[in-house]
Amino acid sequence: MQSLPFQPEQASTIARSVDELYYFLTVVTLFFTALIFSLIFYFMIRYRRRSPDERPKAIEGSFPLEVLWTAVPTLIVAVIFVWSSTLYFRNSEAPRGSMEIFVTGKQWMWKVEHPEGQREINELHVPLGRPVKLTMTSEDVIHDFFVPAFRVKKDVLPGRYTSLWFEATKVGTFHLFCAQYCGAFHAGMIGSIIVQEPDEYERWLAGGTPGESMEQAGAKVFQASGCPSCHMADGTGLGPSLLGVYGHPVKLTSGETVTADDAYLRECILQPALRRVAGYKPLMTSFQGQLSEEQINNVIAYIRALGNASPPPKQEVKP
Repeated sequence: MQSLPFQPEQASTIARSVDELYYFLTVVTLFFTALIFSLIFYFMIRYRRRSPDERPKAIEGSFPLEVLWTAVPTLIVAVIFVWSSTLYFRNSEAPRGSMEIFVTGKQWMWKVEHPEGQREINELHVPLGRPVKLTMTSEDVIHDFFVPAFRVKKDVLPGRYTSLWFEATKVGTFHLFCAQYCGAFHAGMIGSIIVQEPDEYERWLAGGTPGESMEQAGAKVFQASGCPSCHMADGTGLGPSLLGVYGHPVKLTSGETVTADDAYLRECILQPALRRVAGYKPLMTSFQGQLSEEQINNVIAYIRALGNASPPPKQEVKP
């Protein structure tokens, strides 16, 4: 099937399993389409009226036939559901230790930022054989990150994070498209995924323009925005300490408990009053419109680094 002109090459670990499901759906569809039309034409000829006075005999029905045409579609649908849901859940979460890269969609380009600080426009360099998790957002309208050779596709939404992951299995350059109409120059919002051997990728990283890592840049934004005056490391500030918080449960004023992941931290930066940490007054102002998407990503990278520090000391609940 790889030789067929409409079939993109398989260049990721999930491509084959996605194609197998697609082939199964195609075969089932074509089989029943052919069967139904064949029966229609057969019955048209076999049971056609041969004279104006001819009347067909009354049909009482057949219980075995009713069971058959109910059971067979049910079984096929069940197989499709189990197969597709298993594939979905297996591919929805990136493996532990995946390399994380931030992607921002903007009319009409893809902006990419590596944790080490390298930035790319409409290109994404990744190493061969290593899982890569993309954390994505949009600066304006809905976009869609689509790499046919990897069989990955995900909407990129303004105001929130979405993510997908892949592990490349072939060295080369692969097409990247925006698969959601996003404006007049949507067709030009294309790019390339450049897969390199691990040592070649390391050389590419080392040979890039020296710059700050996302963590370092985030620390500067954190300081410049006055965050340390409230989020003190010892937990005595007006806001909660951020040491050891990332990836851990946080109790809210509503009594709920959420995990302090990228999405929650982003929400706290842009809409701090929406889900407040228990024991703290609603004093934090929104940074909506004050920080760019890149700055928000960098601040979250900095807080993520603080998550490896010692957890904050227990605090008394403030009135």
